[in-house]
Amino acid sequence: MVSNAKESFNKSGGQEVLASVTNSIPQGTKDYITQAKSKFFNREHLRPVSVFFGIGEENAFYIEKTPSLVISRINHNVAFFYMNYILLTTVLFLLTLVISPSAIIGIGFLGIAWMSVIRATSEGSVQVYGVTISQKQVSIAMTVVSGFVLIKVLSHVFWWTLGSSGCIVATHAFLRDASMHKDEGDKIEMTGDVAFTDGGEDASFLNPQSDVV
Repeated sequence: MVSNAKESFNKSGGQEVLASVTNSIPQGTKDYITQAKSKFFNREHLRPVSVFFGIGEENAFYIEKTPSLVISRINHNVAFFYMNYILLTTVLFLLTLVISPSAIIGIGFLGIAWMSVIRATSEGSVQVYGVTISQKQVSIAMTVVSGFVLIKVLSHVFWWTLGSSGCIVATHAFLRDASMHKDEGDKIEMTGDVAFTDGGEDASFLNPQSDVV
């Protein structure tokens, strides 16, 4: 069924619409979007569960009373755990969608409508009150209608997810002390030999040298 829907989508000119939209985007914008996507949605920024919940850390969660430190903590947590917050919001959205019969029914009817339109225009066009409408025009119209339907059907799911995930994220960002996980870029790598210039020891244990045979 999926392969038939994909084939019908290609026949209806859906690929041409997508290609025309893609080609209309400047190359510089495409490169910027690609770079931003690879940087923002980097899986390396998804912190382990042990780090997210501070497992094994002492006082991983506590209330900071100094306003400046509270702001610093929230800014750091948002930048450090943002991929975890996105994943949390996505999971809550999917769970809310699963337990929302009206949303599932609406999406189901929308899918049936798409299949009906694809079948009706399988020969390249369809007659509506004597007017011939091409597959491409029908596909564009259905895309717009689908957008409005999804906004209507998923509005309560969206707002409930946004509210619940917002409360969880705000609580975590406010209480979680992840100061020990500061950015590695702030560290300064020190190399070279260490020597005392006051005539004292030369700290030979800090400057290991191989013996000359």
